[in-house]
Amino acid sequence: MADSDKPLLIKRYASRRLYNTETSDYVTLEDIAGFIRAGREVQIIDLKSGDDLTRQYLLQIVAENESKGQSVLPIAVLTDLVRSYATGMQAVMPQFLTSSFEMLREQQAKVMENLTALPNPMAAVPGFEALRKQQEAFMKSMMGGWNVPGGTEAPAAEPEAPATPEDIAQIKKQLAELQKKLSKL
Repeated sequence: MADSDKPLLIKRYASRRLYNTETSDYVTLEDIAGFIRAGREVQIIDLKSGDDLTRQYLLQIVAENESKGQSVLPIAVLTDLVRSYATGMQAVMPQFLTSSFEMLREQQAKVMENLTALPNPMAAVPGFEALRKQQEAFMKSMMGGWNVPGGTEAPAAEPEAPATPEDIAQIKKQLAELQKKLSKL
């Protein structure tokens, strides 16, 4: 079994093919993106020179996703990144981006924890469990498979009867109250 704490070592051959050293087979950029989405760190090295090519390949994966219409980076952010190479911001940009993504992961973990860990008086409201699962699925999809400390899988619930218009109005009211409480956190 592979040690998931250590980065997955991918070797690039002179033919530009990428070789997974754990499974002894060739992989594609999409395979590498899948490993990363699953929470695995990767390291890509050139077999001949020993150069670390990880940054180059990660940028290529991002560029391919952006060109396929899976845009995550707004034009303004991309413009600022380009500008940062020509200004004094180049020195602080890596630390700023790292801190920003760490804060995003922490906030997502807190939201997920609040949705699943705390006793919730709204849980007795008809349809609430389905709403909670939708919110959890939305958060997971928004984070694209990032590992979330404290994030848990919701237990399977039995199907519920469809909500009545009154139930829906009550859920909306309680959801608004919950959103106010979450924004205060």
